[in-house]
Amino acid sequence: MNRTLDYYDKNARQFAEETRNADLHKIQERFLSYLDAGARILDFGCGSGRDTRYFLEKGFQVDAVDGSGELCRLAEAYTGVPVRNMQFQELDVSDVYDGIWACASVLHLKKEQLPEVFRRLSAAARENAAVYMSFKYGSFEGERNGRYYTDFDEKSFRNFMEDFPEFRIRELWITEDARPERSKEKWLNTIFQKWTIR
Repeated sequence: MNRTLDYYDKNARQFAEETRNADLHKIQERFLSYLDAGARILDFGCGSGRDTRYFLEKGFQVDAVDGSGELCRLAEAYTGVPVRNMQFQELDVSDVYDGIWACASVLHLKKEQLPEVFRRLSAAARENAAVYMSFKYGSFEGERNGRYYTDFDEKSFRNFMEDFPEFRIRELWITEDARPERSKEKWLNTIFQKWTIR
């Protein structure tokens, strides 16, 4: 993960400029449809701050975090709200969030690191909280372009989620990359909800 964070620290401004204008409003609105007005959202790996700003403008409460100190600084300037510099494994709150947005973020963890982070997300989520995540589509795991990636397809993600019965997958769909120059790249998107196991 450190090599990945180093990449983002060194390339923060270019990355922010490349991703800030990516049009994800259809996916953002799909996620927000699961939330009540004014709900509290965790932007888990906020990057440039694009999505935090969108949710704030829609009237939601947003806590934004990112592992790259440089991206945190740029996101704070862009959104006007504090952005906490923390790694995913440092999340340590209970029953706080109505929604968790992890857009192209936890995909940078090794697969064996994901279960701990999912448990932390489960603790942070309130009953019926909606969680959005996106991963590059496929079966690759390893480093490419200076960053670590864990990819999923529909089958491998459903298999992975079997270890988390408190989460119910609501939607699972594939999209093209929102950046025109990368439109051939595919993404796996998912929305799942927390529920009480009885």
